[in-house]
Amino acid sequence: MSLQAELLRFGIRIFLRRRAHQQFDLGKLRSAMRRMEKLVPAPPRRCQTVTLNVGDLVVHRVTTPESRNDRHVLYLHGGAYVSGSPRHYRHFTWRLADAFKAHIWLLGYRLAPEHPYPAALDDAEAVYDWLIGTTPEDRQLLMMGDSAGGGLTLGLLLKLRDDNKPLPKAAMALSPWTDLALTGASLRSNASTDPMLNADDLPELAQYYLAGADPRTPYASPLYGDTSGLPPVLIHVGGDEILLDDAVRMAQKLRRHNSQSKVEVWPRMPHVWHLFAPVLPEARQAIAAIAEFVAEAA
Repeated sequence: MSLQAELLRFGIRIFLRRRAHQQFDLGKLRSAMRRMEKLVPAPPRRCQTVTLNVGDLVVHRVTTPESRNDRHVLYLHGGAYVSGSPRHYRHFTWRLADAFKAHIWLLGYRLAPEHPYPAALDDAEAVYDWLIGTTPEDRQLLMMGDSAGGGLTLGLLLKLRDDNKPLPKAAMALSPWTDLALTGASLRSNASTDPMLNADDLPELAQYYLAGADPRTPYASPLYGDTSGLPPVLIHVGGDEILLDDAVRMAQKLRRHNSQSKVEVWPRMPHVWHLFAPVLPEARQAIAAIAEFVAEAA
């Protein structure tokens, strides 16, 4: 583990993680996320970002000179279904465009509690359908997401299969939240070691999104879905994360039907450490590892 990673863990715990005695406040979270937008590094000049409207939805297309016209990735952002936006990823997605040699499409899906389940899923499926109809017929289409967006990516795979729609070549999920019923043992065993997330926040966040829906419904909690017929999926998770069991159990189910699916557990990495690529060597290494998976799958 690099010195940068150790310093990052310390900084996250001090400056980002909510203190255990503090009550969760959605308004404060969203205000903090808006402030963070201004701190996200801008992409290099060779990166091009175009904003498009797909019906009532906004999609950001990120390309670099490395992007192939026949390779496209639908990216679903994290934020516990209640916060986040494509603007938080402008320092990250150009790296994916380079590494994957692809066009990256980021969706600004509707957020809970104003728009609870299945709003985010409906939005993701609508944009996926649009990409199917818009991109070249010889396209290589993939999906990717982090945290709640990772769970949404996996839930969308199940929905697309059940709707008899064309599936992507592969999917990637970073620190995915796959079990809104909150049964993973790591929610307790890693509660003190996870430098970023608080397990005590998850019940309220799950309620915001579910709004009374069954927490074991597979499109919201893909851990409870039938994984037969799905394309290969790569899952990354940090060894100290409270969502470790969400990732490992999901990968075990995926591998029952597709031996190409796998999980990589990175010791001591924080939640979605990939987003710290500007300063973290392990983040850049992880992106390179995902690129290898993409090259093999697509």
